[in-house]
Amino acid sequence: MEIESGLLKDNPLGDPHVRHVPVYLPPDYDSSQSYPVMYYLAAYTNSGQGVVGWRNFGESIPERLNRLIAEGQLGPVIMVFPECFTRLGGNQYLDAPGMGQYASHIHEELIPLVERSYAVKPGATHRAVLGKSSGGFAAIRFAMDFPGQWGAIANHSGDAGFDLLYKRDFPAVADVLAQFDGDVKKLVKRFWKAKKIMGSHILALMHVCMAATYDESNVAEWVLPFDLQSCELDETRWQRWLAHDPVNRVSQSKSALQQLNGLYMDCGFRDQYFIHYGMRQLAKKLEKAGIEHIYTEFNGTHSGIDYRLDESLPFLYENIQ
Repeated sequence: MEIESGLLKDNPLGDPHVRHVPVYLPPDYDSSQSYPVMYYLAAYTNSGQGVVGWRNFGESIPERLNRLIAEGQLGPVIMVFPECFTRLGGNQYLDAPGMGQYASHIHEELIPLVERSYAVKPGATHRAVLGKSSGGFAAIRFAMDFPGQWGAIANHSGDAGFDLLYKRDFPAVADVLAQFDGDVKKLVKRFWKAKKIMGSHILALMHVCMAATYDESNVAEWVLPFDLQSCELDETRWQRWLAHDPVNRVSQSKSALQQLNGLYMDCGFRDQYFIHYGMRQLAKKLEKAGIEHIYTEFNGTHSGIDYRLDESLPFLYENIQ
């Protein structure tokens, strides 16, 4: 389906406000019936259109849904893949002055359009959101920030524990930016013109994306929370990042999280970005706050974990059918 977003029009990055959003319909879809709906949020560097494509090894998400439905592990369900890719390489799906109003776009524009266009069971009780990495981060933030809008969520290896996740990369990012005289915009411009994309440049671009998302003072400029020469931390800016860490938002979001019918989280205990430590912190905070949830660790890293959807999708369906 195509959506023309008024909220994304004239966004700070100049990204398109007209988006093509893939929508999965179950086999034997019948518009005279009604179905629960799930929203899948793509990880950083990926997009709604990217996650539905053919896979050289393994199943695409639509293929996985078809199999799980055929096996009777979940009933027929609609799945929507919001298209929120940006010039900064991805999205955390928050409303941010430096990025655009992506959270509001999904909640105020996309969800109503989906419910007008497809045979969706109305209301939050029959609506779930899930994702991996940045998508998992956004899923739990949606539950925290939009109370009463979601029946269940699944957070696979979502960004959490920012002190461990991001700070360790600041020296490497400073080294990359030194190649561009500390000019973040030069890095971004070069990135999109390069014939060969370097992994170190993707890392730096990701941190620019985080700076544009987490620091509300980054409107026209994307200033990182550390000195580019000495790598000394700018505590004021860093506190703005930490305020967005799901670990730090549980206590203020207790009432919102209690409105969920189901909260599923998992993470590989060999996650190369050490997100399992942040996820453990998050699970402890949820337990202390008395928020019912499932948290599971598995023998894996941050990569190649789509097979975990075999656990989360039936859980979500059970809680929104």
